Amino acid sequence: MVMRIGQVFPAEYESQLTSKKALLQDLFAPYALPEIEIYRSEPEHYRQRAEFRIWHDGDDIYHAMFDSDTKQKVRIDYFPVASKLIADFMPVLLSKIQFNHALRYKLYQVDYLATLSGELLISMIYKRQLDEQWQQAANDLTNELLPEWNVKIIGRSRKQKVVLKDDFVTERFAVGKKTLAYQQVEGSFTQPNAGVNQQMLNWAAKIAGQLNGDLLELYCGNANFSLALADYFEQVVATEISRTSIKSAQYNIALNGIDNVQVLQMSAEDVSKALANGSALKHIDLASMTLNTVLVDPPRAGLDPDTLQLVSRFNDIIYISCNPQTLADNLQILDKTHRVVCSALFDQFPYSHHVETGLWLQKR
Repeated sequence: MVMRIGQVFPAEYESQLTSKKALLQDLFAPYALPEIEIYRSEPEHYRQRAEFRIWHDGDDIYHAMFDSDTKQKVRIDYFPVASKLIADFMPVLLSKIQFNHALRYKLYQVDYLATLSGELLISMIYKRQLDEQWQQAANDLTNELLPEWNVKIIGRSRKQKVVLKDDFVTERFAVGKKTLAYQQVEGSFTQPNAGVNQQMLNWAAKIAGQLNGDLLELYCGNANFSLALADYFEQVVATEISRTSIKSAQYNIALNGIDNVQVLQMSAEDVSKALANGSALKHIDLASMTLNTVLVDPPRAGLDPDTLQLVSRFNDIIYISCNPQTLADNLQILDKTHRVVCSALFDQFPYSHHVETGLWLQKR
C-alpha cells in the first residue's frame, strides 16, 4: 500500500507487513532462505525525524508537505507518523512564533530530530540572514519552553548556521544488557525509526555473540553497529566516507568508553583495493588481526563489484540492506561462496514499499 501524507493506518499494519514478507520470499526464493524473522515497527509515532515547509497565509502559519505524485501542497496540523514528542511539539512551536516577527519572518522550513530519550532538536530555516534580534528571540523561546520541553534550536539561512547550544541530540539504545549513547548531529544520517533500529542492533548482536575474532565494518555511519557489536569481537575496524559521520563515530566511541573500535575515513572501494593489494589500512596492521567477519550496510545501490569480491573472502557476512533488489543482485554473487543462515525483515518504514533486510551469510 502507499502511505497517504501525514496519515497512519494501524488497523492495516499487519496486512502491509505480510505483503512485505511475501515480497522478500518471492525475491529470494532461489536461495532457500531460512524463515524470515519479522521485526515490527510501532504502527504510529515511529519516526524520529521530520521535515516540513512552513506556509504563511495572512496571520495563519502551518506545516506543509508536498505529495510526490501530485506535487500538491498538503497542510499538516498533526503528524502521527512522527514520534509523539515531535507530533505534540509541532503546534506548540507554531503557537509561539505565529505573532513573533523575529522568529516568523521569512521562516521557510522546520526540521525536527527527536530521540527515544526525550531530546528534541529544531532546525529553523530562513530565506534571510539571521541577526542578533533572531538569536535573542530564539534564546528567549528556548528558556520559555524549558523545563517542559527539552528543546535545542538551530537557525539556518544561506551560508549561515546559528547554534544556540548544541547541534546534536544524544540517543540511547538498549543492546543486550547495555545501554549505549549515540550522538546524532543535525543534518547527518541517522536511522529514522529508532525503535526498529534498536531491534536491528540487537539482532546483529545476537549473531555476533556466536562469532569470534575481529570485525571489519563498511559504511559505519556514526558507529551505529560498531558500538553495539564491540563487546563480541577482539577488535573492530570501521570505515566511513562522510567526515561528519566519522567525527560522530569517534565521539560516540569515547562517550561509551569503548577501546577496541577504530574508525577510518575510507570508502568501501578504497578499503577493497587496499586489502586486495595487501596494503595496510592507514595506520592499522591487518596482519595482526583475525578478520573473520564483515558487516556491510551499503546505500541503495548495494555493493560494487570490488567490495563484493572483498566480502566474499570473509567467513561470516552480516549484510544490512535498505534495497531488497540490489541485495538480491549481490546475493547472486555471494551465493557462490556463502549460504544464508539467518534472515530478517526490519519494518523501518511502515505503510510504504520500503523494506529493510538483514542477512547472516556463512562460508560454504
